Amino acid sequence: MKFVCKQSDLNSNLSLVSRAVPSRPSQPILSNVLLTANEEDQRLEITAFDLSLGLKTSVSARIEEAGSITIPAKLLNDIISRLPPGEIILDDSQGEEIITLTCQTGSYQMRGLNSEEFPELPKVEEAKTVDLSAEALLEGLRGSLFAASNDETKQVLAGIHLIVRSESMEFAATDGHRLAVVETINEKEIDTEDLQVTVPAKALRELERTIASVQPEKDEPLMVKAYLEPGQAVFELGDRRLTSRTLEGQYPDYRLLIPESFEILVSVERRELISALERIAILANQKSQKTDLVKFNIDSEAQVLSLSVEAQDIGSGRESIQAQISGESLEIAFNVKYAMDSLKNIPNDNVTIKLNSATTPVILVPLGGTNITHLLMPIQLRN
Repeated sequence: MKFVCKQSDLNSNLSLVSRAVPSRPSQPILSNVLLTANEEDQRLEITAFDLSLGLKTSVSARIEEAGSITIPAKLLNDIISRLPPGEIILDDSQGEEIITLTCQTGSYQMRGLNSEEFPELPKVEEAKTVDLSAEALLEGLRGSLFAASNDETKQVLAGIHLIVRSESMEFAATDGHRLAVVETINEKEIDTEDLQVTVPAKALRELERTIASVQPEKDEPLMVKAYLEPGQAVFELGDRRLTSRTLEGQYPDYRLLIPESFEILVSVERRELISALERIAILANQKSQKTDLVKFNIDSEAQVLSLSVEAQDIGSGRESIQAQISGESLEIAFNVKYAMDSLKNIPNDNVTIKLNSATTPVILVPLGGTNITHLLMPIQLRN
């Protein structure tokens, strides 16, 4: 195998696929990336796979001799990222799974492993292809990923439940303490029955990064090809391919958690509320505090929302902002991180907080724009 390519192309694509390299591989080969030089189309394919998440991309290269080899991902990435811009040459003519890298300032040798030992990325045989709007996917993922559990032992709660309909997509995520539901509109109507799948949040974070890194062509909406079937999901965007196992198990019926009506509505400027929370969180996040609790005091008469924190043996803080309030006054408390996460993942300028009491679920929705619903469970206050 021998090929010539640009340092910048190899560097950016190596960084992308390296996210699928496990930190603690179950097999030595999984800590490597697979390099495959295709002489016919003059492209270099780069693949990483942790047996759950797989990432594959390709770059333009001058292929002088076709072939494949696997190289330790971290070693190759560290070297490539530090090389000066310009052309680099990689070849394995020395044999014994040794690859030589040559650039304008010097050369390096790295020992790899036989590519035949590298596990093949799963293929979807029977899944129907659906073309999804990249913009709608990005919108849905940005509004929901934060609410998925980081604990993989929680099975389906560590994923995003995705429902693809002919005209829309629905994204749902919950870790048991909060819930995010986002509905987005497809650019083009899809000829399909409803498809439902739960995909690990880790894989969809990579899909989010991949979509965000691609520049759409003028006047052409960016589309993602998706293959969804029980056990496996594949997303393709240009020459980039992401494969992921799906999560087994029944996803909670989250619609039952969302109250149908509310007695109190509070509308505020989102960034102003975030800024006040960030300041007051300094006290709430002190290590001496058992809970990161912040109180929301809703004063209907004065049309003011006040935030307060009392940190035992440290101090206290209070912030007040103007709000449009309908309904009775109320004092309620939240985990400050959960409240902040929700507000930061609503893209609109203004947000409405919908409540019934200090112990029942609270809903946050944007004023106009994307159909986003965030649910927070309040923390019970003791007198």
